[in-house]
Amino acid sequence: MTQTESEKQPTLLEQMGGVSGLLYSSLPVVVFVLVNAFAGLMPAIWGALGSAVVIGIVLAVRKGSIQPAISAVMGVGVAAFIAYRTGDAKGFFLFGIWQSLVYAGGFVLSILVRWPLAGVIWNMLNGQGTAWRKNRASVRDYDIATLVWALVFASRFVVQRWLYDEASVGWLATAKLAMGYPLMAVALVATVWAVRRSDRRLKAEQAEAEAADKAAEERLRTRYDGTPAGEH
Repeated sequence: MTQTESEKQPTLLEQMGGVSGLLYSSLPVVVFVLVNAFAGLMPAIWGALGSAVVIGIVLAVRKGSIQPAISAVMGVGVAAFIAYRTGDAKGFFLFGIWQSLVYAGGFVLSILVRWPLAGVIWNMLNGQGTAWRKNRASVRDYDIATLVWALVFASRFVVQRWLYDEASVGWLATAKLAMGYPLMAVALVATVWAVRRSDRRLKAEQAEAEAADKAAEERLRTRYDGTPAGEH
């Protein structure tokens, strides 16, 4: 990785969507809990959906694409539909709870099959290919980062599933927010640690390979034309 490429890498906060990303992801949950407490389930559902639509419009205008808008509305829409079907405010959090379990299982499985998702996703997004998989130490580092992601999602599932069973809507919302971006930041720190170690290692290997190729080329030149290396 060159210095220029390193400087262009987004900061930890930028990778999580920045301050606006933190606010956007939190708003529908806060609206749902507050409106449910004062006005009941149906107004809370409509309030959460309305805030998600507003967020989607803002994202579409800012990014010039409707994809962020669709993503912003879809998750809240699914959560609101489950709450409506179950007739219980805690149903709003059910989709996210089971989603965390699926993600945790996916990250663990990727370690077992030697394609740790932390490495796969990071290098795919940054267009760096799969060269890291040829280095066992790099795979091990990405295994550690992937395990951290698995623990993040597993902890979300365990805590929020328990709160769901306790029917504690307020604490469910608190846990969802507290275990969202803060825990993602921990997992991203682990990922960045793995990326930097892997990049340094691969860069060193590439330099050694280039030096070996150059030495071999100079030996061949000396052998066939009798010209010592460096003389012309």
